[in-house]
Amino acid sequence: MAIFAPLILPVERRLQTGAVLVWIAALGTSFTVFFYLCTIRYLWPFIIIYLLWILMVDQAPEHGGRRSLLWRNWIGWTYFARYFPMTLIKEGDLDPSKNYIFGYHPHGIISLGAVCTFGTEGLGFSKNYPGIIPTLLTLQSNFQIPFYRDYIMAMGMASVSKQSCERILNSGPGNSITIVVGGAQESLGAKPGTLDLTLKKRLGFIKLALVNGASLVPTLAFGENDLYELYSTDHTSKMYHVQQCMKNVLGWTMPMFNGRGVFNYEFGLMPRRKPVAIVIGEAIHVEKVEGSPSTEQLEALQKQYIDALLGIWDRYKDTYAVGRTQDLQIIE
Repeated sequence: MAIFAPLILPVERRLQTGAVLVWIAALGTSFTVFFYLCTIRYLWPFIIIYLLWILMVDQAPEHGGRRSLLWRNWIGWTYFARYFPMTLIKEGDLDPSKNYIFGYHPHGIISLGAVCTFGTEGLGFSKNYPGIIPTLLTLQSNFQIPFYRDYIMAMGMASVSKQSCERILNSGPGNSITIVVGGAQESLGAKPGTLDLTLKKRLGFIKLALVNGASLVPTLAFGENDLYELYSTDHTSKMYHVQQCMKNVLGWTMPMFNGRGVFNYEFGLMPRRKPVAIVIGEAIHVEKVEGSPSTEQLEALQKQYIDALLGIWDRYKDTYAVGRTQDLQIIE
């Protein structure tokens, strides 16, 4: 039986819900508005021009996006952070004369902690790390969706392609990128109370750091996996094979999950009000390697990164993961 939210709630909570809804509904709203405009015949020439611009002309997603400081500093993002609530724990200062690769873990269902921390100023990233310009990276396919692409670029998002990463890291001091390392595969195991990371075979961001001389910053979000209930699928089930096919063909997949609604607590696409603590660790200095890094160099830096990540877990697990059902595991 569904449990409905009270009709009378403090304005603060209404504003928090509204701010989160602005993000959760963005993709669906973009599609709805676009297809509605397609029903208006005199707009067709403009729609065709816009689509050609997206598909053939605009290279902004590959060149760091088109961030809007006004949109990133929108007061609604502060309410977004308070909804859960989310907190940012800073372990060390970052030198604005250097470039950084933030590795965000875990992916969760839709990486809400990464969005709030690096895609907005809801947690005051720029105040905590003056001179560091964060660019949250996502799949190129997201920038082919009308209107939605402009929405996320205004938040400072860009493509996760290799060319995009290197352009940003080499575009001047302080320019940095955030990669949600576990990707779509990790989202399929985002069960509440657990922290299973897909990391062993993820050497792309390690190589990127070595080739560009960018320091690595391990970032661990306690509570990211608690925001939705995951309907687990057995690896032998048809649903799991469908999800894997989606990932292989599209580059992303869709976990079967449930959250809450705007007016009920039991069902919907809204995340649950669970605390999320995003710990940004100390930077791991990386010397630039000329040419292609050796296997030994990749593995040595990866081990250093994993050790730093495990260190964060050990320091904070008894504070921010009290209700865990198991410890952090690196599964693949």
